[in-house]
Amino acid sequence: MKKYHFPIVVEVDEDGVYIVSCPTFKGCHSYGSTIDEALENLREVIELCMEEQATESVNQFIGVREIEISVPISA
Repeated sequence: MKKYHFPIVVEVDEDGVYIVSCPTFKGCHSYGSTIDEALENLREVIELCMEEQATESVNQFIGVREIEISVPISA
């Protein structure tokens, strides 16, 4: 069995729900009340994406960067 490694983006919303995404596949997102739950849910979504799309044709992950933006403070 071949193993794959995919990048994952983890965020938390204002309600404390963890939102996870895999940028390798378009529309590959899930969520959970804990990071572990969110990642397990995302694992299922990734498996479904892999069934639908050949792994040779997925987006190529390059890396993560941050951008700084200055916003004026309103009075």
